[in-house]
Amino acid sequence: MEKTSQMTQEEIQAILKEIKYPGFNRDIVSFGMVKNISLNENTVDISLQINSENTNLLNQLSSQIKNKFKSLGENNVNIIIQKPPNEPVQSAGQQNPVNQQSIPGIKHIIAVASGKGGVGKSTVSINIAAALSKNYKVGVLDLDIYGPSLPMLVDLHRQPEMTAEKKLVPLEKFNMRLMSFGFINSDDAPAVWRGPMVSRMTQQFFEDVEWGKLDYLILDLPPGTGDIQLTLVQKLALTGAVMVTTPQELALLDVKKGADMFGKVNTPVMGVIENMTHFLCPHCNESSRIFPGNGGEEESKRLEVPLLGQIYLSPEIAQSADRGNPYVLNCKDSPITAEYMKIANHIVELAEN
Repeated sequence: MEKTSQMTQEEIQAILKEIKYPGFNRDIVSFGMVKNISLNENTVDISLQINSENTNLLNQLSSQIKNKFKSLGENNVNIIIQKPPNEPVQSAGQQNPVNQQSIPGIKHIIAVASGKGGVGKSTVSINIAAALSKNYKVGVLDLDIYGPSLPMLVDLHRQPEMTAEKKLVPLEKFNMRLMSFGFINSDDAPAVWRGPMVSRMTQQFFEDVEWGKLDYLILDLPPGTGDIQLTLVQKLALTGAVMVTTPQELALLDVKKGADMFGKVNTPVMGVIENMTHFLCPHCNESSRIFPGNGGEEESKRLEVPLLGQIYLSPEIAQSADRGNPYVLNCKDSPITAEYMKIANHIVELAEN
């Protein structure tokens, strides 16, 4: 008698929890990809729901599953891969995203967020965008109304032009389309705005900017869970959010609030980036821990999402920011650039699946 007739769904599920999605440390069960397990007289049919056009990746995953069962003495396993339905299934406690809208011409919108200031989120945002721009059409929208940093990070200080339809035309530099409140607000005008005014300005950035066709729009959010973030998640259909933290416990406490906010409005948290993990000496490349804790790893486990990467702290990162030249374009052979490229590749895989 075939062994499959003696296996239970629970046993098969346990085996599938050992199967990592290619390129990630997270298993296909926790990703929610296993939709059905059917036990027949001589076969096990496993239905997976994956939104990917990458045939090589899908074949790799199917082979990985079959080889796992074969190593356990089971040769009759069928893998059925299905596309997810167009409409997302809401979980209990999630708000209705019916008013969320996409931006015409933009395939994927990724929000980069943090629970508190000072974790290097804007530097992370521009370097992720720069890494993506090597293979994709990319835009960056700096949504920090009170303290926009994009003009300094790319050394651009002119105002954008407007179309005949009164839409703003993004500035372009480093093969990226760029927009920030800092481009349209004069240097000596303090941004002291009330909440409703901030919400209206945020929505205008979604509706009144002529982005054209983009593969990825990176949103650099202000820290916390205030008016801008609430307007964002209520109005805009995001592909997902990436949370930036530093290792210490204080940063971790704040980033939990931001991550939980996205979860309540049906916006998936794609992963966590731990910034300032170590200090990387520019002379000997030796690393030293500065902050205590393992905040990025702890939060990724809590959310059951990948730890997308860990960024070293280096004087060259600050120098690149001060010069207005993204680090990954300025230090192409650095291990930090390699880490950013790995993060960008993870985001692409998550966005397309």
